[in-house]
Amino acid sequence: MSKQSGKSKKLTGITALYCRLSRDDGTDKESNSISNQKQMLLSYAKKHGLLNPRVYVDDGYTGTNFNRPDFQRLLEDIELGYVTTVIVKDMSRLGREYLQVGYYTEQYFPDHNIRFIAVNDGVDTITGVDETTELAPFRNVMNEFYARDISRKVRSAHNTRGRAGEPLSQPPYGYKKDPENRKHWIIDPDAAAVVREIFKLYLEGNGTDTIARIMQDEGHLNCTAYWASKGIGRGGKKTQPNDCKWKCYTINGTLHRQEYCGDVINFKTSTKSFKNHKRIDNPKEDWLVFPDRHEAIIDRATFDKVQQLLATTKPRKPKEINGPKSIFCDLLRCADCGKKLWYHTNTVNRDIHFFSCFNYTGDYRGSCVSRHYIRADAVATVVEMELRRLADYLAADEDHFAELLAQKSNKQMEAEKRTVQGELHAAEMRLELLPKLLKNLYEDKVSGRMTEEDYAILSREYAEEREGLKKKVKAHRDRLRRIKQSEGEREQFIKAIRKFMEMRTLTNQILRELIDHIDVYEVECRGKNRTQRMVIYYKFVGYLEIPSHLSAPNYKANLRQGVAVEYVSCEPTESARELFDEDCEPVEEEG
Repeated sequence: MSKQSGKSKKLTGITALYCRLSRDDGTDKESNSISNQKQMLLSYAKKHGLLNPRVYVDDGYTGTNFNRPDFQRLLEDIELGYVTTVIVKDMSRLGREYLQVGYYTEQYFPDHNIRFIAVNDGVDTITGVDETTELAPFRNVMNEFYARDISRKVRSAHNTRGRAGEPLSQPPYGYKKDPENRKHWIIDPDAAAVVREIFKLYLEGNGTDTIARIMQDEGHLNCTAYWASKGIGRGGKKTQPNDCKWKCYTINGTLHRQEYCGDVINFKTSTKSFKNHKRIDNPKEDWLVFPDRHEAIIDRATFDKVQQLLATTKPRKPKEINGPKSIFCDLLRCADCGKKLWYHTNTVNRDIHFFSCFNYTGDYRGSCVSRHYIRADAVATVVEMELRRLADYLAADEDHFAELLAQKSNKQMEAEKRTVQGELHAAEMRLELLPKLLKNLYEDKVSGRMTEEDYAILSREYAEEREGLKKKVKAHRDRLRRIKQSEGEREQFIKAIRKFMEMRTLTNQILRELIDHIDVYEVECRGKNRTQRMVIYYKFVGYLEIPSHLSAPNYKANLRQGVAVEYVSCEPTESARELFDEDCEPVEEEG
């Protein structure tokens, strides 16, 4: 009886049809070979009564690397328990690295109760071990030999083209491929004008950061955004919120590009083997330079002058006179934008060290409207005061302190755990229902109760819903796993406080063991009535409110004549607002 129910459940799972083709130059359209693979696998699934077929396609991805988008999506579906059968045209479509192929076919798929079929190779794991299945490892080895041989031939052809002066890389920003000869570069007028301006600005004495700021202020799209606007698929960060924000290293790379003189430079990078596609830089003596192969954007005299200036400009090292790096680096965050605060030394008075938001629009071309200036010595004093209060609380009533930690952490974790478990259960129930809904849709279409157009719309909506639910399920399971790991970490927190009690001084290790992060707010009010809030969030428990009888006066620092700041270390709740004057408004730190 159990076998029948298990078999019935298995038939409702997804039949994954995996197609792959490796190509040197991919396009947005699927190749004929991919179409043929899909047609073959769909026909096979229909003929053998394998229900719920779903196609996974990696067009233009090598078989020696398993980090392919749709293959990874297939593995996610398998981990979530949706897939019962995987079908490929032949073993080489799964991959050409025999150790990895063997791992999936002999260990991973059986462990996950997956039926694996390679149509042309006659492999079907449901039939058990036979002569065909036993030959599969040898086919995997031969597939890898084939990939190795193809790689050797491609490298040889690549080497021949490179030594003949044919550009082996994509054209840099400022150039594009000649429509009449794809092996030749021509100037892209719009981008070339930006390149010329970058070289001009550098010769005028502007640094790379200043040039990047000018590019942003003038509204020039950065390289990645510019290529995207032209429909050119190139690498780069696609999630940059400001398409006109340039980076210093982009400006520096532009200034070093000899290709702008009209030269073709080949063999600047290479790979170690056909299995490892990571690019590594070759030494300059291994480069091959072919002068004057395309029209120059920058004349050679200008380029040489820029290289001379770059050679005399070395990265600025931290000055010893500025003192050591603060132990609070990487702990302070802006309470408004969430970005980190960077550590600085006052150039006039080097005894003054301070932090400010690196996302501040006035300093770093960011988006945060306030600087969030705070003195480093004030941070150290306030944090030490707060940790001493924690230590005194622990020493005065250890049981109550432990109970407070337990209540704080347990209450938060239990509430979060219940919420996550509820959302996870709802998502899993809906996911379990979706295949049945899809099956009913298909039956309605076949019986004529639904039009093709309505079926296409609804099935697409269900597919999109399933993708969203899969991501939600994975995120919830990961969160539950992290909650379980953190349940036993309160003792570590108490041990770290004890260590501070013994040492009575702040160290980098103690800070990292106790504090998760510190939120810094903008200064409010003016003159001697300034108030600034900084809230400490501890590891495992978050913000801790110390009982009022252990509270101490807020730390107040006289920064200079007529300017003082009182530092408040509590969260901005309604009960804490009385600490602030109603007429106070945020102000920028002067100097």
